[in-house]
Amino acid sequence: MSSTWQTIDTPDGPFTIVADEGGSVLASGWTGDLEVAVARIHPRLRPTDVVAGRTEAAEAVDAYYRGDVAAVGTVAVRQLGTSMQETGWRALRAITPGAPLSYTEFAAALGRPSAVRAVASICARNAPALFVPCHRVLRGDGSMGGFAWGVDVKRSLLTRESAA
Repeated sequence: MSSTWQTIDTPDGPFTIVADEGGSVLASGWTGDLEVAVARIHPRLRPTDVVAGRTEAAEAVDAYYRGDVAAVGTVAVRQLGTSMQETGWRALRAITPGAPLSYTEFAAALGRPSAVRAVASICARNAPALFVPCHRVLRGDGSMGGFAWGVDVKRSLLTRESAA
């Protein structure tokens, strides 16, 4: 399986995208290290060949950083996980920019109000960051909590979205 990767500059640092041959984002995040991005891809989806090139997804990231925070929500993504993870990743894409949920609210939205730790795991295992906006889930007290790409990036994204 062949994929394309592209790293672009953003106000939050380098952003790497790995997309399959159809253009669906397999992984992305604020790193210039391709291997870090590829390692986040489910083993059954992990490409055997990754070549540098242009991705359509990069245009959506540029639009996001120019103020169209909804642009990344239209990009196709591809992940594999448990049924609950896949449901959770779809639900993350439905969270309105600028209106983050707490982990407790997110668990309730999934119909699993007692599964707060499980929804935290859904966020942690999300490979196509920004396109599946796991940064839109906060701790119950409103604090940032963890984020694979750093709390400063998460704070920056949420600030950008609340201002849009």
